[in-house]
Amino acid sequence: MGVGAIVLLIVIFSAGWVVTSGSAQAKAEEMAEDAVLDRLAPICVVQFMQDPNKKERLKELKELDSWKRGDYVKERGWATMPGEKEPDSRVADECARRLMELKQ
Repeated sequence: MGVGAIVLLIVIFSAGWVVTSGSAQAKAEEMAEDAVLDRLAPICVVQFMQDPNKKERLKELKELDSWKRGDYVKERGWATMPGEKEPDSRVADECARRLMELKQ
């Protein structure tokens, strides 16, 4: 019976049927960060849209390598949220992704 219980526990944990408190906490934090990102990225896009040179800036952004786009967004200040002093890298990356979907 002891071997059967051990095998059962191995199967349950390896199949992901049991969620530990640590993994639940990590998932909750990830979901919270994603929710914040979903709220802040549109603000970044709005700040981009207020740029008087937005057509030129969008063209420049689209010409960049994908890994440079978030930095470009940060440098322009679009990923710096109102009341904050520094831009957020995750917001900048998501904002750049959303800006790439805009038509020129």
